[in-house]
Amino acid sequence: MNGEEHLISMLVNNKPGVLSRVAGVFGRLGYNIESLCVAATTDPEISKITLVSKSNSDSTERTKKQLEKLVDVVEVTELGQIQSVQRELILIGIKLQQEHRAEIARAVDIFGCKIISMKSDYYILEVVDNKEKIETVLNYFAPLGIEEIARTGVIALQKDK
Repeated sequence: MNGEEHLISMLVNNKPGVLSRVAGVFGRLGYNIESLCVAATTDPEISKITLVSKSNSDSTERTKKQLEKLVDVVEVTELGQIQSVQRELILIGIKLQQEHRAEIARAVDIFGCKIISMKSDYYILEVVDNKEKIETVLNYFAPLGIEEIARTGVIALQKDK
């Protein structure tokens, strides 16, 4: 789907099937969910869904209105880069080749990565940052031998609440 990325944060009742109904709205309108995170809030009866979808602004407004009509949706907010703090976590498994050992060690330091697991020929790194920094780290490590990645979706909090 073409369009720009829109970050939508929702507070929903913490009940079975709510996520399925939210995803159904995107499916019916023909939009893919690019990333998705769901977890309970400080109130165990309420969960926060944070998702990223690509569309134009008019389509995002239409999607938000459809989401607000769902019974278990309490609040729908679109968050922009300026008014929110956004983070993503990624685990990177790197096959270690001797000729890249020093370069990887420097990159870990420069990018602020954490080494989560280390064997003689394989590292697992953790990176927590915004999407741009995550992409920069992935692009840097790609030619050095990324074996696998696991990536959360974006989580975000509005700065002014």
